[in-house]
Amino acid sequence: MEKNKTLVLGASENPARYSNMAIKMLREYGHEVAATGLRKGIVGDVDIDIENSIRPDIDTVTLYLNPTHQQPYYDHILALQPRRIIYNPGTENDELQRLATEKGIENIEACTLVMLRTGQY
Repeated sequence: MEKNKTLVLGASENPARYSNMAIKMLREYGHEVAATGLRKGIVGDVDIDIENSIRPDIDTVTLYLNPTHQQPYYDHILALQPRRIIYNPGTENDELQRLATEKGIENIEACTLVMLRTGQY
C-alpha cells in the first residue's frame, strides 16, 4: 500500500486529544504527516504549524475541528486539492463536503484511528 501524506487539521500537543493520537498512529503506520493547529508545537517527530502553507503533496486531510472552526480553512483545504477529506466524529460539515465534491475531492465520514486499525486507511 502506498503511504501518502496526511494533513492533520486541528492538531494539538495535548495527548488526550484525538488529533494527537492520530498523528502518533499515522506515524506508527508509516504515513508522512503534516500538522496544523492553533499553537505551534511538536508531536513525536511532527511539527505542528500555525501557518496555512500550501503543500502540493497532501493526499488526505483529516479534520479535528468542529464545523464552525473549519470555515477559515475552506480555501486552504480546497487549494491543497487532496484526494480525500476525512471528517472525524463531530467534524461533519455539509457545506465543506459540497464544496469539496464540486472540486472532485472524496468526502469520508469516519474515524482516522479506526480506519488505520482496520486497514481501511
